[in-house]
Amino acid sequence: MKIGLMGGTFDPPHIGHLLIAEQAKEQLRLDAVWFLPANVPPHKAANVTSATQRLQLVEAAVQANDAFSVSTIEFERQEKSYTLETVLELKKRYPTDEFIFLLGADSLASLETWYQAERLFKAIQFGAVARPGSRYLIPSGAQVTAVDLPLLEVSSTDIRKRVARGKSIRYFVPETVRQLIEEWGLYVT
Repeated sequence: MKIGLMGGTFDPPHIGHLLIAEQAKEQLRLDAVWFLPANVPPHKAANVTSATQRLQLVEAAVQANDAFSVSTIEFERQEKSYTLETVLELKKRYPTDEFIFLLGADSLASLETWYQAERLFKAIQFGAVARPGSRYLIPSGAQVTAVDLPLLEVSSTDIRKRVARGKSIRYFVPETVRQLIEEWGLYVT
């Protein structure tokens, strides 16, 4: 199988994440997309929600798409989750599958600063999601395929701010995610 991997904090997961996954699935001819919520993200000082809550939010977000699933591989470790370690473990467990790591084209600029970037570049191909016509630099040694994405300005940070201000997040996140955020009282100051 050809599988797209989407890593992240997903605090919370939103329609932009799902649109990226769907467009990558279609354009890169993926059989599936696995969401990999980080248990202990290496680049975030503190999370607003617990790792378990974020995992449940991602599970709720992807449940309506049979091609999407959630991997808890990063929950098997209690230390920081590094993409390289996750990719190597997945390749060990699923040696006949092909993996492509999906990320925003804006993240390509910092990709060389990722944990053991040169080893990561050799371990996996990348699908860089970009707006049509946008320009980005591909780090030396990285194998990158572009995935076009329509203009959509939505972020987890903005969603958390909207909730804190008492604004609606309907249609920014799947309804199941919105309901859990409301039920658990997440992001309210």
